[in-house]
Amino acid sequence: MRLTVFGSTGGIGQEIVRQGIEAGHEVTIVARDPAKLPEGLAGAAFHEVVRFDDTAAVRRAVAGRDAVLSGLGAGGRKADGITERLTGQVLAAMEAEGVRRLVVVSAAPVGPAPADDPLRDRLTRKVVGAVLREVYADLALMEAALARSATDWTSVRPPRLTNGPRTGTYRKVVGGTPRGGRVIARADVAHAMLALIDDPAALKQGVGVAY
Repeated sequence: MRLTVFGSTGGIGQEIVRQGIEAGHEVTIVARDPAKLPEGLAGAAFHEVVRFDDTAAVRRAVAGRDAVLSGLGAGGRKADGITERLTGQVLAAMEAEGVRRLVVVSAAPVGPAPADDPLRDRLTRKVVGAVLREVYADLALMEAALARSATDWTSVRPPRLTNGPRTGTYRKVVGGTPRGGRVIARADVAHAMLALIDDPAALKQGVGVAY
């Protein structure tokens, strides 16, 4: 497939690019600062690298693609609406070029909590939600923008992220959140995002993923 990846310098974005190339996809990278690509990816077999601040180049980067994947995120406790704003630019480029398939990363607290979640997990969610309130609010606004868009979007919602290896073994709940799901590796989030591209059940849905 022909894929375009936004947020490719982040942990999940790097994994999407790496795994996409390994799977034989043609991968175009869009980055706010291509100089920040890690050394291991800088020499990879990309189709093209595009700067995010070049609107015309971004439109060309999504034109005719089979899917667009986004690892965009705040990267800290202060969001300042960055994920909603940057994703809005992605949506504008896709809609201008008539490209429909979009898979983005969000977070488990943006989705519904399992009704039977253990008490420990409910308490942890409240504490983490208070600390990262701004980040989750930004992601919720991003998801609202997705829902208003003309794209065939999927929002992948992981819990706490780790730098563990890709296992390919994790739970997935379309429209919900795995019960007791506490962690997942960035590499497996990327694996899930790539696997969901062709899953019709995931269209216009949030998908919870966790071990």
